[in-house]
Amino acid sequence: VERRADALLATGAGRDAVADLRAHVAAHPGREDAWALLATALDRAGRRGEALETLRHARHVLTSTFGSGSGHALARAETRILRTPPDTGIESAGAADGVWNRTAAAWDRSVPARARARLHATAGLLRDLAVTGADGLQEAREHRRDLISAAETTGDPELTARIIGSYDVPAVWTRADDPEGAGELVRSAARAVAQLGPDGPPALRARLLSVVAVESRGDAGADAPLPRAAEVSPPEPWRLRAGRAADEAVRLARRLQDPALLAFALNGAFMQSFATCGSAARRDALGGELTRLAVDHQLRGHEVLGRLIRLQALAGLGDHTAAEAQAEEIDRLAHRDERPLAGVFTAWYRALRVCETDGWTAARPRYARVLAETADCGMPGLTTGAAVLVVLIPVMRGDALPDPEEFAHLDAGPYRPWLDPLLLAASGATRQAHQALSEVPRPPHDLLQEALWAVLARTAAAVGHLPVLRRARDELAAAATESAGAGSGLVSFGPVTRHLRAADAALGG
Repeated sequence: VERRADALLATGAGRDAVADLRAHVAAHPGREDAWALLATALDRAGRRGEALETLRHARHVLTSTFGSGSGHALARAETRILRTPPDTGIESAGAADGVWNRTAAAWDRSVPARARARLHATAGLLRDLAVTGADGLQEAREHRRDLISAAETTGDPELTARIIGSYDVPAVWTRADDPEGAGELVRSAARAVAQLGPDGPPALRARLLSVVAVESRGDAGADAPLPRAAEVSPPEPWRLRAGRAADEAVRLARRLQDPALLAFALNGAFMQSFATCGSAARRDALGGELTRLAVDHQLRGHEVLGRLIRLQALAGLGDHTAAEAQAEEIDRLAHRDERPLAGVFTAWYRALRVCETDGWTAARPRYARVLAETADCGMPGLTTGAAVLVVLIPVMRGDALPDPEEFAHLDAGPYRPWLDPLLLAASGATRQAHQALSEVPRPPHDLLQEALWAVLARTAAAVGHLPVLRRARDELAAAATESAGAGSGLVSFGPVTRHLRAADAALGG
């Protein structure tokens, strides 16, 4: 009990030790350290009078029952308490916990069960929970779907729309962690927009459209099989819908002159900025606008988002001095505002930067460290598959095919469809690799599309699959000023121009 109390006091939660310590000294009244801990915990909880009374009572108990003891622990505790100005010893964390507990209890007493106010309050809690770390993000994702289902059962379209649109958590990673769940959210938001109609509240429509744009990241909004990489096809309908939703949300937010709403809409515009390869310059401008907006209006979460967008874009453009400046500011903001997930991206970026400036040999231990440190970060594409991207770095920055044995025990996660043909080609299974290339879907429209097109180009050149090679070359041409994959802020497969030259050589150009 005493060791636990010590730990609680050290972490700012001493008030949580009071009840156990009271029971402890009642059962073991001769333990002087326990009395000193109880008095300290009471003082930290803002109950100085009780703390001093506890010390007086402890002296009486120890003297009358056990004879004269040393009393040194009690004396030190009293001196420490008396030397601390009133109220400054109150634990901010403990005080906050107390307020939380009392408010939550008052809420339960005052707000009837099944009241709609509970839906609104839960939406706010989930929004805040999502930025507390990996566990909070996962919990928020799971409960958000249930919350929307509960709102839809009310039959009130405006209430449902407000619940759906309230989750304006800044989102920077462009691959959906749960594509099926994201698709459900997109459909729920689209239904709510339709129910509101074109004359519905503009701010509410803008929020719903932003949800559609954000949740349709990558191919999460797909309602049909993805086109094959070997086939040049028009933009898919779901991508067009998501792009239009992003544009309309930004237009409405600008018209309403609502900074928070515009920040959310710009987040959606970012997610829909990957229609083609080579969007780093556009994303840098978008991240700059979002950062300025957030700074001017104290939108702290969106300031981090804007700087992360710029970090990624600047890395893709090869401007590492400017990217590092963004990384330093992100780390400062993340520490100030308790946003641990932001540090995941700056840690990966710094490994990338070493690779770009000092080469793979210098970067390798850094990547090993960052893989270990961010293994449980809860980010899609980083919890599974990230190790594969790292092993591909020296392969794609060189000219040869990989050693399949280096990938034998790695989970490729979401990158499996584009890795398998390369490994087949590397193992000498040319016919199977050729067939796999004929069936592989095009890479998702996200932060790693240039990297995955480069992988397809390398494989197609190795096995002579000209349709995929031509398509990959054409897609990469739009990113000729960038580094393949560096726009993700995770890995760089080297200048896109190098991959273009290799493709041209294989095509006989």
